[in-house]
Amino acid sequence: MQSWSDITVPTVPGAGPPLRLYDTADRQIRPVTVGDTAKMYVCGITPYDATHLGHAATYLTFDLVNRLWRDAGHDVHYVQNVTDVDDPLFERADRDGIDWRDLGTREINLFREDMTELRVVPPRDYIGAIESVDEVVELVDKLLTLGAAYTVDDAQYPDIYFRTDATAAFGYESGYDRDTMAALFAERGGDPDRPGKVDPLDALLWRAARPGEPSWPAPFGAGRPGWHIECAAIALNRIGTEFDVQGGGSDLMYPHHEYSAAHAEAITGARRFARHYVHAGLIGLDGEKMSKSRGNLVLVSKLRHAGVDPAAIRLGLFAGHYRADRMWTDEVLTAAQTRLARWREAIALPTGPSAEATVSRVRQHLADDLDTPKALDALDNWATQALNYGGTDPAAPALIGTTIDALLGIPAHPAP
Repeated sequence: MQSWSDITVPTVPGAGPPLRLYDTADRQIRPVTVGDTAKMYVCGITPYDATHLGHAATYLTFDLVNRLWRDAGHDVHYVQNVTDVDDPLFERADRDGIDWRDLGTREINLFREDMTELRVVPPRDYIGAIESVDEVVELVDKLLTLGAAYTVDDAQYPDIYFRTDATAAFGYESGYDRDTMAALFAERGGDPDRPGKVDPLDALLWRAARPGEPSWPAPFGAGRPGWHIECAAIALNRIGTEFDVQGGGSDLMYPHHEYSAAHAEAITGARRFARHYVHAGLIGLDGEKMSKSRGNLVLVSKLRHAGVDPAAIRLGLFAGHYRADRMWTDEVLTAAQTRLARWREAIALPTGPSAEATVSRVRQHLADDLDTPKALDALDNWATQALNYGGTDPAAPALIGTTIDALLGIPAHPAP
């Protein structure tokens, strides 16, 4: 699958401290130790609706990780999937009277446009579920052979499930107890009441073919992939196990990330699927959770078409810490637009106050678990000094402009 257009990331002189991130499984902030090539997998969209600010917050979080690794001199192998065959896609297509493939294509194209306008560095591998079906079939076959999966006793629909007890450490990522897992499993796409399962928490690996649904051939019977095995297959075949960061929104921590990790660990015997599990907080609107069911989504494309500078969207989302659930309001957007205008006004000055210390502080704050609020404050202070008191360094405005472009993805000048 084609990714979106590449983004030019400028180089900032010097270097910052090593990146530290909160690891969900370890419940603490700890160093992210990478080799020459940093490896990251971030779960992508199910393309049945347009990109909303919750999506944007997640992908901007991991765009910061990507940019900080690049700033440290690392090559980055970034992988993202697209769940382009799944029940929500079929349901929305039926509701709207459109072919599910056409709906998926339309929303994937809009997502690419949104990511390009938001200046998110694209993944090296952008892989759809449909194009990875053969990889999923191979993994399901291996799990069956290992005894980590089983077929339910159902002559009509012999679905295949993963055994929750196939890995000794299942549950280590979320840390949830069984009651919490059961509640969330039912809420987030699980099927605890499916007859024939060994354990209500066993997760679907392969859905046997049903009338009116797409299916693909497999040695164990035609069907289509379950949700979690898709990400396990795509990641394993591109960056292996024990890669540096698996990322996504906090609502993916369980069941999706827990199971995709367990699938991969059951196959490879690896201790951990990823060395760091990193999750972004959720975005609400005016005091309420933002969700499709509530109909209160703020779409990136609608903001763009209303004339909102995508850089202001980035700044509005960076005003809160990435791990925090937070609200989007008109006041958040207005403050971001004001901040962006002041930064650009200061950067346009012929001279300014020395910028090296500010750049160092920005790097330090971002390296400390992506502390964007403090990084923005440091840049605000420089802009205030430049606008109110001036400065004599002719290189300072350009250095600040390069820094916000490289590290925060904020272009120093508005688009023509």
